[in-house]
Amino acid sequence: MVVDWQVANNPDATKATIPNPPSAILGGEPSTSAVHTGSHWQPLLPDMYKCNIDAVFSSSLNRTSIGICIRESDGSFVLAKTMTHPCFLSVDVGEALRLHSALQWLSDMQFDNVDFETDSKLTYDTFLSDRNDTFEFGCIISSCLSLFNALFSNSRVKFVRWQANGVAHAHALAREATLLASHAVYYNIPTFIKTLIINEML
Repeated sequence: MVVDWQVANNPDATKATIPNPPSAILGGEPSTSAVHTGSHWQPLLPDMYKCNIDAVFSSSLNRTSIGICIRESDGSFVLAKTMTHPCFLSVDVGEALRLHSALQWLSDMQFDNVDFETDSKLTYDTFLSDRNDTFEFGCIISSCLSLFNALFSNSRVKFVRWQANGVAHAHALAREATLLASHAVYYNIPTFIKTLIINEML
């Protein structure tokens, strides 16, 4: 939390020292928070949306929480959602589930023209492959593919490294979700990610 605050209040920071990859594991286990490190918003093509997703895994609370944030091509906030699942999932399953959650939510709202960004290389590679995996992770990815192919005609799933735009606020949403009893949708920019988004757009 201290690092998040420092980065949010220091938009000129070029890099925060973080020892591990972005998926946070909370509750007596290593925390590997993804933190935005001073990069600036890269405009999208007109009429495109960016959807950033992240997950937080809490063994002490027995929860896996997901944060989803949608922004317009100029970086302005559109919608956000937090979700929590009352179970401690493995990291690969949780990362696949976060992509599925984003695809499901946006398809329910009939969104298209979306860049879905994930920092999970495994999720991204499996999504693009033709591998037939009958384990839980593979089944979730197969469902992601079905949703994507059926309901999105002009969208992409992209791999981005954890330092990229949007990771910090998606991560902050996922952390917030661990404190909530149920899913929440934000129609106005939540106060706990407002500074992150504003600094990114400077």
